[in-house]
Amino acid sequence: MAENAVPRETVLALRDAIARLERDRPSGSCRPTFETEGERAGFSASARSLGGQDVAGQCRAKQYRIEQGGQDDVLPLGVPDLDHAMSGGLPLKGLSEIRVAETRDVGAATGFTLGLAALYQTRRKALGELGPILWISETMAGKEAGEPYGVGLSLLGIDLRAALFSRPRNLQQALWIAEAALGFSVFSAVILEIRGNPARLGLPESRRLQLRSVASGVPIFLLRQAGEEESSSAHLRLLVRPAPAAPFMLPDGTMLSTGIGHPAFHVVAEKTRAFSPVDAYLEWSSHARRFYPLDPVAVPLPANAADPVPVLSTSVGRQGGTPAVGRVVAFKRAS
Repeated sequence: MAENAVPRETVLALRDAIARLERDRPSGSCRPTFETEGERAGFSASARSLGGQDVAGQCRAKQYRIEQGGQDDVLPLGVPDLDHAMSGGLPLKGLSEIRVAETRDVGAATGFTLGLAALYQTRRKALGELGPILWISETMAGKEAGEPYGVGLSLLGIDLRAALFSRPRNLQQALWIAEAALGFSVFSAVILEIRGNPARLGLPESRRLQLRSVASGVPIFLLRQAGEEESSSAHLRLLVRPAPAAPFMLPDGTMLSTGIGHPAFHVVAEKTRAFSPVDAYLEWSSHARRFYPLDPVAVPLPANAADPVPVLSTSVGRQGGTPAVGRVVAFKRAS
């Protein structure tokens, strides 16, 4: 029996380490750590090695969530249906996928993803940390969706002083940058924007991103343009569509009849811990820096335009739509 004690102890230790990675449960106790060069330079969340964890930062984050009344491993969105489907809220680490079925809906998905990143950054700032955000955009994805606009990012709640943007040449470089960034706990969130379902980003690559994110405690969002559902290691996958905005409420309580309201989103939880998909309508308040549930029944649909135009632009030399049968005149038609 004494000869099998060491192998058995080793196997149990390996099983425990794997279980902690799979269940997103950090190991170790809250104990003070040494001050690194990054902390002395102003980063309270230090940049550790690729496999290390910032124990002190995890303890501060845990204490902040307890004071806010939230769970230890999630960040609530404030939308009951969606939070319930995600077992309390967004996971604070791991791979989450946000996709759109059509390219024309990329703006809605990008705004929703940046709203999530703003929530993570606000949480890190409440802990006294800088919390920079890294946005990695593949070249083809950037050509389809356009370049980020600083004023718009600021209005969404992103601190431009703590925002980094990377434009790699290909997907291989984008994956390398994402894996390297996930090795540092200084980031509050990493966004990887790709297009479609490339073969180089399959189940093994998503598995590596998931394990890196869990080890460092930095969440990563995979923003997929015009992509289909596929197998991945992401524990959360959301389908985002644009939704009609609600009327804007003035400070005195009256509703503004004209103008554009808060950005609205239709979010479908395709892959969660729940057993069935969940639909949720929500809007992002740029002033309060948070999401609010939206009742789609109360949102007035736009009236039919007097001169409707086709949704997509027509080809060169082709007609813009089906011509009318006739015109309305002052007298009755003879036939």
